[in-house]
Amino acid sequence: VYELAVIIQDGLRRMYQENEAVYYYITCMNENYAHPPMPKDSAEGIIKGMYLLRKSKLRSAKQVQLLGSGTILREALAAADILESEYKVASNVWSVTSFNELAREGHCVERHNRLRVEDEPKVSYVEQCLTGTKGPVIAATDYMQIYADQIRRFVPRTYHVLGTDGFGRSDTRTNLRAFFEVDSRHIAATALKTLTDDGKFKLGDLKDAYRRLEIDPEKPDPFTA
Repeated sequence: VYELAVIIQDGLRRMYQENEAVYYYITCMNENYAHPPMPKDSAEGIIKGMYLLRKSKLRSAKQVQLLGSGTILREALAAADILESEYKVASNVWSVTSFNELAREGHCVERHNRLRVEDEPKVSYVEQCLTGTKGPVIAATDYMQIYADQIRRFVPRTYHVLGTDGFGRSDTRTNLRAFFEVDSRHIAATALKTLTDDGKFKLGDLKDAYRRLEIDPEKPDPFTA
């Protein structure tokens, strides 16, 4: 709710106070749940499209960055809890208010660097956010993978995207998210698989984790089902 308040206030300022010729569109989900308090100094990141919602307090060589958007942000938070409590993986959770804004800013930075060759090169906001962090980056949304995939070129390391590609057939949101593999179990499993690829997690432990998380490799691909 605080994200909405910040964005609406910014829109009113630009349109009515600054008299800018812009318009804002906001997508709201119709799912009721308790909202956390607004993190300190997060307003700028909310407007730009991404901010650190919860920083891990766990000290571990195994680290991941989880990006969530909309109601799937709650699944990212739950995945972080699983990773930290059961697998000792330090998991930062980022709230992405707009992958579109992040992509636009990144492309503007690329254009600036391409044309203004004598200026100091700029760094995209996505890369600025991730500077100083470690581990693979996992993004999950309620939308098709191409939405979060827009920022791939601005993510400075391994980046995996989970989305709702395909045709969903389910009676509850829990089943829908399981069907599309964007729930907390699949976010956690993707993080562990990426850490395994990076040599930070053992294959045997990964197989055990898949069993505990009830990840079925024989399940039909939702993209083609």
